[in-house]
Amino acid sequence: MKKNTKIQKKKLKIYNPKLKEECGIFGISNISDASNLVALGLHALQHRGQEGCGIVSYDGKNYHAKKKFGLVGDNFNKEDVLSKLPGNYAIGHNRYSTTGGTTLRNVQPFFADTNAGGIVVSHNGNLTNAITLRKKLVKDGAIFYSTSDTETIIQLIAKSKREKKIDKIIDALFQIQGAYALVFLTQNTLIGVRDPFGIRPLIIGKLNNSYILASETCALDIIGAKFVREVDNGEIVIIENNELKCIKPFPLKKQRPCVFEYIYFARPDSILNGKCAYEYRKDFGKELAKESDIEADLIVPVPDSGNAAAIGYSQHVKRKFDLGLIRNHYVGRTFIEPVQKIRSLGVKLKLNANKSTIKNKKIVLIDDSLVRGTTCYKIVKMLYDSGAKEVHVRIASPEIKYPDFYGIDTPTKKELLAANKNNQEICKYINAKSLKFLSIDGMYKAMGFEKRNNIYPQLTDHYFTGDYPVEPIDDLRDDKITQLSLLSTASNN
Repeated sequence: MKKNTKIQKKKLKIYNPKLKEECGIFGISNISDASNLVALGLHALQHRGQEGCGIVSYDGKNYHAKKKFGLVGDNFNKEDVLSKLPGNYAIGHNRYSTTGGTTLRNVQPFFADTNAGGIVVSHNGNLTNAITLRKKLVKDGAIFYSTSDTETIIQLIAKSKREKKIDKIIDALFQIQGAYALVFLTQNTLIGVRDPFGIRPLIIGKLNNSYILASETCALDIIGAKFVREVDNGEIVIIENNELKCIKPFPLKKQRPCVFEYIYFARPDSILNGKCAYEYRKDFGKELAKESDIEADLIVPVPDSGNAAAIGYSQHVKRKFDLGLIRNHYVGRTFIEPVQKIRSLGVKLKLNANKSTIKNKKIVLIDDSLVRGTTCYKIVKMLYDSGAKEVHVRIASPEIKYPDFYGIDTPTKKELLAANKNNQEICKYINAKSLKFLSIDGMYKAMGFEKRNNIYPQLTDHYFTGDYPVEPIDDLRDDKITQLSLLSTASNN
């Protein structure tokens, strides 16, 4: 048989040193051309997921849906597309998968036609008992269309014996565990839900008389809407006829929002607890400088995630801040390239050294986090190869030692560098002259938290401490097979 000598082009993942983002959700009620505003809101939330996007609208009689792979601007940028999503109610979703595979079936929002009428849901987060629930549902005769944990919620709602839709939703919520922010659309009603610990974000906005639910405040700014408040932890908000009602059905728990919203996930211009994420990140840099200042010529960020912390560090130590690394903003999440030699360039697809700026300089390199360390090693090497005299690495968050199960795609503990090496060993691994992380105390101080009874009011900070607010019921620990495999197995049992 003759071999095919043609080189096959493949879709390849490129340099991505960070924890992978969560999803972005947006919904709006009772306003003309709702899908147009949802498209704009999703565009503002594009940083939370670039794998796929979808919008579902309701015109008073029927639901209309469109889901696509890729970016919002590439899929919802034409009038003829949005005109097929008529109605005064719409919700949307940007996807970055943490459960389920890369298939259009897993792109949200999800729709179901229940005995109480149609219902649509967008979900940011991850359920820690989805596999267990799915196995039971399949055993009872449920047929799953996707491999996403979000469909479990839809199945539970459809299976509920309660009569009213809101009661069906509450019935389902009491069966799920994990971290979640949910936006439901059911005919002329928009419903938002935040998990009992408030791990995943959800905010309320208003445009004239129309209410909005979204992951971040930056999605309000783009359409000229006003921020009203955050959805409380464990709260259900029901928006109907331009009126907002609240239900709190869960036992009261102390709120524990995800600390990585402050460190990395939220867009810098989004408001968190009354202050822009950008300002928190500058303060992380300032606190880092207090803990680990060192004589150097230049403060250099890893763009763009390290920019704010590097500015804060530079301002505190009163040393020059400069862009010693230049980012190529025109490289997307995937790169089609058949040649292994080019594929292996990795970090150079997105970053290049600014040689004239860093040559013969002692550099403090600032980044917001360190996960596996492989990219940090490549960046340090790039700086040395470009003439840097010394490279001292400073990380504006504590050591990441524990994986996440709440909607952030982290490696297993075996792959987390700080879980397996001490500071000195990590420094040697990345080949830096020195290495320091921001302490946990420093992180909370930078956020303005004060100790009470020698304890800081706690966020969801399990990445650093191992203190999980919700212990997984499903087998999601180290040496696990992927959740996709587990979900597929559950469907076949």
